[in-house]
Amino acid sequence: MHTPPKVAHVLLDDALDAHLDYSIPNEMTLERGMRVHVPVRGSIRKGTVIDISHSSPYMGSLQAVSNVTSETPYISAELFTLAEWMSQYYITPLRKIVRLFFPPSIRKDMKQKEQYLVKRDIPLKKMADLSEKLLMVSPPQAKVLQVMLKKPKGVLLTELLEEAGVSKSPVETLVKKKVLSCDKMCIDRSPADNFSYFRSPPKVLREEQKEAYEQITACLKNNTFQPFLLHGITGSGKTEVYLQAIEAARAMGKSVLMLVPEIALTSQTIERFKARFEEPMGILHHRLSHGERADVWRNIHQGKTGIVIGARSAVFAPLQNLGLILVDEEHDGSYKQTDEMPCYHARDIAVMRGKLENAAVVLGSATPSLESYKNALEGKYHLLKMTSRPSNARLPKVHLIDMKRVFERAGGFTLFSDELIQGIKTRLERGEQTLLFLNRRGYHSFLLCTDCEHIETCPHCDISLTYHKTAHLLTCHQCGFTLSPVPSSCSNCGKKDVLQMKGYGTEQVQKALHAILKDVRTIRMDADTTRHKGSHEQLFKQFKAGKADVLIGTQMIAKGLHFPSVTLVGIINADTALNIPNYRASETVFQLITQVAGRSGRGALPGEVIIQTMLKEHMVLQTASEENYSKFYTEEIASRELLEYPPFSQLALMVVTSTEEESCKKYAQFLAETLQKHLPSSFEIYPAIPCGIAKIKDRFRYKVLVKGHPITKFSLTLPKILPKIPKNVRLLVDIGPLSTF
Repeated sequence: MHTPPKVAHVLLDDALDAHLDYSIPNEMTLERGMRVHVPVRGSIRKGTVIDISHSSPYMGSLQAVSNVTSETPYISAELFTLAEWMSQYYITPLRKIVRLFFPPSIRKDMKQKEQYLVKRDIPLKKMADLSEKLLMVSPPQAKVLQVMLKKPKGVLLTELLEEAGVSKSPVETLVKKKVLSCDKMCIDRSPADNFSYFRSPPKVLREEQKEAYEQITACLKNNTFQPFLLHGITGSGKTEVYLQAIEAARAMGKSVLMLVPEIALTSQTIERFKARFEEPMGILHHRLSHGERADVWRNIHQGKTGIVIGARSAVFAPLQNLGLILVDEEHDGSYKQTDEMPCYHARDIAVMRGKLENAAVVLGSATPSLESYKNALEGKYHLLKMTSRPSNARLPKVHLIDMKRVFERAGGFTLFSDELIQGIKTRLERGEQTLLFLNRRGYHSFLLCTDCEHIETCPHCDISLTYHKTAHLLTCHQCGFTLSPVPSSCSNCGKKDVLQMKGYGTEQVQKALHAILKDVRTIRMDADTTRHKGSHEQLFKQFKAGKADVLIGTQMIAKGLHFPSVTLVGIINADTALNIPNYRASETVFQLITQVAGRSGRGALPGEVIIQTMLKEHMVLQTASEENYSKFYTEEIASRELLEYPPFSQLALMVVTSTEEESCKKYAQFLAETLQKHLPSSFEIYPAIPCGIAKIKDRFRYKVLVKGHPITKFSLTLPKILPKIPKNVRLLVDIGPLSTF
């Protein structure tokens, strides 16, 4: 006779990385992935069942599971396999991985928002007569009925009380008289309904689009895992392929996950999706409130939502019968988590999840990462190419402006070349729009003492303070420290009248443009102007509605956005990022310039791009100006192979931090020496050195870089040989870092 499982292995939500064993009461039905309450040292704690078995080493002394808090498993079998793989690959306890699969609001058992819905319980004519009778006897009740006469489908109690201007008492009286009914209802806080849109039919696909669509849908029909790399130039219609592939997947009863890199992109993507699909969608990104996130997650988990759009963490959405995963702008760095473990890459997780769930995975980009393109050339991914824009849209004309000559002509520094100013003037006269890109916010980059050459830095971080003119203060873009008022004397030498503001950011570009073109209307979009919830959507809507002539912004305006009236893109400082000491610097700059340039001429009007640079002949700028990805790839991949950097090797970056510099340095050195002894000779362990930013938030930072192949060898070795971490030291392990800076 089969004996039912008696032991639940439970991972607590916090404190312990190891699981605890509990007996399962006979009357309780438990499955892997369910949420439970369990006793721990006299208190009741929340946890997740990660396995069920027949035995435990502590069989005689096990406490029982207190109660089950979820009717169904919160994590599917496929997602559990994904979690276990992530735990091993990213060297992170399973407890921390499991936390990614449902939001904090769900872990805390946040209930659905409930409100009362008031409805009419008698015929309209009878209610109108009663309302007149009550005018003299009970004016508050009459006011309530007058509002209800205009609400055929009912109204929320809070709205009724506000509109009628009464307390709850007259409503309760009318309910007792059975004139009205008042029932509890759950309010869905999902944000997808807050978007305006016009219904739009599918477009006729061009030959290249059709071929891509047919290959993706063939994979959907066969229920097979297949990763595709959709390499289409900017404006070639990748989104239309996505939309029609989603339509095909939904017609087959399969659910769809669409990842976008930036919250700024989410709103425009949602608008386009809502215009095409009538069904409810789940929206997931970090700007949602806890309540919104909880409601979205529940709808997905219960199978009420079959399409999910979101940023990085949406890759863990509990979709049922997942058939299609789309990763838009797959090259984008914001898909990588870098500030805490696990330092996962959502694109790689998407591919692994597709493999586990037999789903088609489409990675789309005009500028694919070198790793993805190499995978496609080697046949690991299926390459789909789209090389042209629709017939009425042409690639923009690109001009590289040598700023050294501009400075010579101007007799000193100037933000704008004559060509750029003339280009903006022309667009103003024609009623067209301009995008100005500068990847640095603030007004001035730093405050310099002209006597001792000291730069005012943050006391908590190894970084210069940036001047913000609107708020008239210096601030740190790492920890948020502010210095106000702005000092008038040097903090190093003490001299007065020797301080000068240097460098420039989006705030200064905006002010300088208004000084040159008095009537220009501008919108600035950077981390300072988009702090508040909904600010991205608001600014985009204003620009799209033609309420500004020029949109000035950082990289959040660079990708995926579609404004048909934009016919000029100006790139203010194209080459700054080329000086960052990181092996990906060239790739990042090429991607950014190509993406920004691609915002121009996306409608019927011809586009133009003006790139201001000090390095006009640089290979990256030349190939980006031509939107020549294959030429860039050929040059860059040869350099990577020569230096044995990814994709020809794999990297792991260990960042050691401490409030004491000596402790930090010593542990990093000890870590490097230990790895040197235990890793095979095929791995190269670089010496421990300070990070590019040597201190952040009062914590000193040292790094140890490991290079080798396969990195799984490192992932399996490190936990076994890791030196004991001192109390005042923290260690972050980043597998596959995007930056070694």
